[in-house]
Amino acid sequence: MTRRILIAGNWKMNMRSASAASLAKGIVDAVGKSPAVEIALCPPAVYLSSVSEVTAGTPVELGAQNLYAAEDGAYTGEVNASMLTDVGCQFVILGHSERRQLMGETDADVSKKLHAALAGNLVPIVCVGETLEQRESDETEAVIESQIRGSLEGLDEARAAGIVIAYEPVWAIGTGKVASKEQAEAVHAFIRDLLGKMFTPGVAEQIRIQYGGSVKPGNAAELLSQPNIDGALVGGASLKVEDFVGIITAAPAS
Repeated sequence: MTRRILIAGNWKMNMRSASAASLAKGIVDAVGKSPAVEIALCPPAVYLSSVSEVTAGTPVELGAQNLYAAEDGAYTGEVNASMLTDVGCQFVILGHSERRQLMGETDADVSKKLHAALAGNLVPIVCVGETLEQRESDETEAVIESQIRGSLEGLDEARAAGIVIAYEPVWAIGTGKVASKEQAEAVHAFIRDLLGKMFTPGVAEQIRIQYGGSVKPGNAAELLSQPNIDGALVGGASLKVEDFVGIITAAPAS
């Protein structure tokens, strides 16, 4: 089956309100009305509304970088799924390695957020990835399997097809290093096979698996041409119109 390529920009803790809106407008104008791939922008939470004003009514969709699993209540500083959909979000990034490493998020935390996202009609982009030490110790597959099984705990087949997995080797995030197309494809193929065992091969074929980690216009085409790589979760290169659009145009039509 043909899975539609998804290129998502993770702006992390960058931008100010005016520059966020300007970047979003530049991307919207550049991709036109009928882009060949699906596109999402994930600005900081405080700028979701201003970016939403730019992307509303366009093919460019909106995503958040995180959510809290509770519906409402005394959770100072947190935002939940209904708040995100209220400002126009369609996607939410969950379990990014920076949150796992810096904020101590566990697979169990990610699982709770996954179910909250789905209940709130958001598409979760669930991030997994190994450190350099784990790769050099030949632990990549064991680490990825543990993260996926833990993060998707309790997910049923009916909803599994609608999620997105983002494979982001930690050693390639923001370092300028990038997995070769062969390295990336091998892990993506492993993930799809694992998903087939957890659910069914048919469901696994529907789940999109993105690659993330120093994706740039110069390496996007070879990465996105691999059979099991269904898009990119882009960090630094999503902060410049020409770089992000270069990645989009490098992707094969889907």
